Amino acid sequence: SRVAWNESHHCRLLAGLVPDQFQMCRRNLEVMHSIVRAARHTKGVCQKTFADMRWNCSSVQRAPSFGPDLLKGTRESAFVYALAAAAVTHSIARACTSGELPLCSCGSVPSEVPGPDFRWGGCGDNLRYGLQLGAAFADSPLKSSKLGTQALKAMNLHNNAVGRQVLSDSLDTKCKCHGVSGSCSVKTCWKGLSNLDEIASDLKSKYLAAIKVTHRLVGPRKQLIPKEMDVRPVKETDLVYLINSPDYCTPNLHLGSLGTQDRQCNKTSVGSDSCSLMCCGRGYNAYTEEVVERCHCKYHWCCYVVCKKCQRKVERYVCK
Repeated sequence: SRVAWNESHHCRLLAGLVPDQFQMCRRNLEVMHSIVRAARHTKGVCQKTFADMRWNCSSVQRAPSFGPDLLKGTRESAFVYALAAAAVTHSIARACTSGELPLCSCGSVPSEVPGPDFRWGGCGDNLRYGLQLGAAFADSPLKSSKLGTQALKAMNLHNNAVGRQVLSDSLDTKCKCHGVSGSCSVKTCWKGLSNLDEIASDLKSKYLAAIKVTHRLVGPRKQLIPKEMDVRPVKETDLVYLINSPDYCTPNLHLGSLGTQDRQCNKTSVGSDSCSLMCCGRGYNAYTEEVVERCHCKYHWCCYVVCKKCQRKVERYVCK
């Protein structure tokens, strides 16, 4: 992220690029800031989204040197590929809007007729340009790489497309009010994308409902079809995976499981972050921690808030 991206030889500094990505980097140097930013956001948002699960996306920090949990066609890799594909499209589309990129600007004005209480204006996110460059960058390793089976490539390409579709579906009308004292007598509206956190939340729901598939010849070409015969056909909006994941309870480097020992759990929860589920029945240890918080805050006219600092003890629980 500290690279200036103003010389084509800078492209050699990024580890893990396939030849097509390297050429795209050389031809579109100005876009690389957005792509690096997307990679950073993918890491942070993935870990935040799965903070309450046994698999907490910590392995994404080693990218592009992925471990078995993200290389073998698990539902975890399905989520990461979908999120990364959405993130790179999102980052480029937003960069167009903010004026960072010389070859694109605001998204086109919507064709639908504006309502009586608003007009089209502002600067919408350029989803079209984001999809064009984002898909080219995210999909090229899967189309040109000799690594991985045809089934794995098909799975990852499918999940990349799901991530971009979820992002595209989030494009919504956003407005700003104009009028006396902030009244909404007149509104300017544009089409904007949801934040990546919301996209990740939608993809997590798809992760939980992901379909196990096999890559089989159907008619003239191979397709991803459900492994179980009684499961409905795969839709373009379903995440798919090839192999079952480990339970992530105990360390197993061969499977990419780090285990949950020393992970923090919630004693009162009944969800995935509960001590019984997070600790896999091994039990937990309690410890006390002192935290410093703002307290006794008072508003002073005009216009600032003064607070004191208070210390309190909090009980924490970690898995054995």
